[in-house]
Amino acid sequence: MHEKKIVEDVINERFYSFMLFEWINVHFLSLVCYRLLLGTIVQFVWSNASGALNRSQSGVPRLVLPKDFFAEVGVTIGTEVNRGLMFLQDLACRGSLKQFLMAAIGLWLAAMIESCCNFLTVLYIGFVGAHTMPVLYEKYEDEVDGFVDSLLMKFHSHYKKMDTGFLSRIPSGRFGFKKHD
Repeated sequence: MHEKKIVEDVINERFYSFMLFEWINVHFLSLVCYRLLLGTIVQFVWSNASGALNRSQSGVPRLVLPKDFFAEVGVTIGTEVNRGLMFLQDLACRGSLKQFLMAAIGLWLAAMIESCCNFLTVLYIGFVGAHTMPVLYEKYEDEVDGFVDSLLMKFHSHYKKMDTGFLSRIPSGRFGFKKHD
């Protein structure tokens, strides 16, 4: 229970700091660049000032990433993207209408959110949503299922009205065009 509280505090802290940066219109990449610039300037001044003050230069440890790090990250991201694409294809080909509509609504909401935010904000919202939605669904499963069922019933009734009023009047079959030699 204590570990769960720590994880929630870290997520809340990152969320509020991310919201603060977005509110003051500082983007993540800009923040990283400014921090790297500040670190480079401090290191440059320190190394040049230590020579002028007759002090030995401090040995700053080098930041070196392993050679396979980016390859492993790329493989992991590629695997997850392929898994997501296979899930969507299976859902479209063999999934139930309820699951398909939930996925379609989720993708539509993601597109609407992304049109209002930058990419990193969307990634953060997706990360927080992926960690909170399953817990909320388990807690309110009956209410969510009831709401989705009523939504599907309304969708079916509207489809039947549209089918009897408009779609049934559309002729089906061959159009009678003759093939010319």
